[in-house]
Amino acid sequence: MSDLAFKPALELGKLLRKKKLSAMELLGECLTQYARHNERVNAVILTDLSRARAAAAAADKRLASGDVLSPFDGVPMTAKESFDWAGHPSTWGDPALIDNLPKTNAVALQRMLDGGAVMYGKTNVPLALADWQSFNAVYGTTNNPWDVTRTPGGSSGGAAAALATGMTALEIGSDIGASIRNPAHYCGVYGHKPTYGVVPYRGHLMPGSVSISDITVAGPMARSAGDLAAMMAILAGSDGIVARGLQVKLPKPRVETLKGLRVAVKLNSSISEVDQAVQNRLIALGEFLKKKVRTLSYTAEPGFSDEEAYENYITLLRATATKRMSEDEITAAAEKARSFDPGDKSYVPLMTRAFALSHGAWLKANERRHQMRHLWEAFFEDWDVLLCPAAASAAWPHDQVGERYERLIPVNGKQVSTIDQRFWAGYSGNFYLPSTVAPIGLVPAGLPVGVQIITREYDDLTAIKVAEWIESEFGGFTPPPGY
Repeated sequence: MSDLAFKPALELGKLLRKKKLSAMELLGECLTQYARHNERVNAVILTDLSRARAAAAAADKRLASGDVLSPFDGVPMTAKESFDWAGHPSTWGDPALIDNLPKTNAVALQRMLDGGAVMYGKTNVPLALADWQSFNAVYGTTNNPWDVTRTPGGSSGGAAAALATGMTALEIGSDIGASIRNPAHYCGVYGHKPTYGVVPYRGHLMPGSVSISDITVAGPMARSAGDLAAMMAILAGSDGIVARGLQVKLPKPRVETLKGLRVAVKLNSSISEVDQAVQNRLIALGEFLKKKVRTLSYTAEPGFSDEEAYENYITLLRATATKRMSEDEITAAAEKARSFDPGDKSYVPLMTRAFALSHGAWLKANERRHQMRHLWEAFFEDWDVLLCPAAASAAWPHDQVGERYERLIPVNGKQVSTIDQRFWAGYSGNFYLPSTVAPIGLVPAGLPVGVQIITREYDDLTAIKVAEWIESEFGGFTPPPGY
C-alpha cells in the first residue's frame, strides 16, 4: 500500500508545490493502485493515459515556474462515466450509447481541468444512473473494496470505490436519489450534494437533452472534507445563459467554532427503519459532540411528517422519469394507477401515479414541496445542522435480479425493501438543501458508515465545515484492508 495514494488531495497539492514529488510521479502512484486493484474492484472503466501523462507533464512545468492554477494543480482525478469527457463515450451504462462521443467536456469537469487536475479515467455507474448499485451491460459490476461481495453504492459507485482504493484523489459525481451520498456512506469516503443549481450540470445529460431534471445536482467526492470545500470553490458558479445575469457566491460557514454549533440529530424514521449498528455510530457521534457543541437535540425536526416528505419526494422524483417515457407508457401507467387503492402510499403505487401525473397535480405537489422547503428554512433559524443517516444500513450484498423495488436488504434482522431508504435521499434532496456525507467509523461487520450533514440552502460550506470538525475531532477516512 502506498501512503501517498491515500493522502487528501490538498496535501498532495502541497507536496507538488513544495517539489517533494512531481505530478508525473503522483499520477504513477494512482496508476499503480489501478493496476493492482482495479481488476478486483472494477471502479475505473475507461482510461486515457497518454492524455493524462501529457496533462501531468504540463502541470510539472507550471509547478516548476510557480504558475499554479489551483490547489489541485497536478493532482490526479477521475470522473463519473456520465460526465462528458471530450472524445470518450458517455454511455450511462447503456450499450445503445456506446457511440455517444461528446466533443466537449462537461462544465464541472472542465472547471477541474482548468484548475490543473490531471484526469486519467472514468468510473462506473448503473444503467441510466438508476440504482444504488453500479453494474451495467457495458462495463460490468463494480465491487465494494471493503467487501467485494457487496455494492459500492450508486450511481456514483465507481467514483467512491476509486477514491477508497487510492486509484484517484478527486472525483465528481451526481445526485438525485443519494447517488453521491450513499456511495460515500458505503465506501467510507466524503461526498457533498450541493444546493440545487450551484454546480453546473451542462455536459451531464442524455444525448438530445438540454433541460436539467428537477432535484438533480452535480458535486464533489474526495477522501477529506477539506478537499470538498476546495473543490466547491472551483465547481460552484453560474454557467451559460444564467451566468449573464446571476453569480453564485456561497456564504462562509455560519458558525466559526465547534462550540458554537447547534445540532439536531435524527436517528430513525417511520418510513425507513435504520439498522441499529448504523444508529449506534450516529449515537456515538452525537454523544461525542454533545460535550463540545452549544446544544444538541435528538428530537428537533422540521414541522412536517416523514410520511408527507416521502410521498412528496417519490411523486416529484418519479415524475422526472416521464421525460424519457413514451405516450403509450404513460397511458399504461395511468391505467395501472387506477387499479391501486387511493389510500395506498407504498412505493409502487406512488411511482405509478407519478408516471401518469397531470401538470395540475404536479403543480400541487410542487407547491407542497415549497411549503415544506420553507418549514426547513424556519427550522434552520434554531439549528445549524441536522445529522441523520445516509442510508438504512451499511453496504449490502450484490443483488441484480428483478426490479429495484422488489429487492430486499437486511435491517435489524428483517428483510426490508431497498426502496424505503430513499427517504434519506429525499429528506434533503427534494427540498434543494445541501448535505455532506462524512465517514464515522465501522459497524461490527467491518463495513464503513457515514453521517449525512444537512443544512439550509446555500450554506454548503457550513455542512462541509461540520464534516471537517468531525474528521479532526471524531475520525475520518481510513483505507480498506489490503489496498
